[in-house]
Amino acid sequence: MIATILSWLGNLLGGPFAKAAVDAYRAKLDAANASEKIAADLAARALDVEARERELATQLIVSEQGRWYTALPRPLFAGAFIIYVWKVVVWDKVMGLGTTDALSGDVAQWAMIVLTAYFGGRSLEKVARILARR
Repeated sequence: MIATILSWLGNLLGGPFAKAAVDAYRAKLDAANASEKIAADLAARALDVEARERELATQLIVSEQGRWYTALPRPLFAGAFIIYVWKVVVWDKVMGLGTTDALSGDVAQWAMIVLTAYFGGRSLEKVARILARR
């Protein structure tokens, strides 16, 4: 799944570079003298190198994200807040089996950041995508 998304992202970013490569090649063909041909050839080679670097960077990200332990930090960090919310809502309020102290200080701010990121992040991405289309 992640590999598919990253490959799609690489192709999306590769589009402008492919167009630039074609433009550089056309400039090479249209060049009247040797210096213009050399400059166009160097520009085309630079674009090829840049495209290859992006391809390798995408492969590196895919290979790093393919490991089970690289995906753990975010769920583990959010897991503590998920357990807390479930305990407060289900155990304390719904079942009436106890009381839990409210979060305070930095931990309360961290909880708000985690909740905002998990529930608001995707919504912000959707809004940004809609605005970008217009």
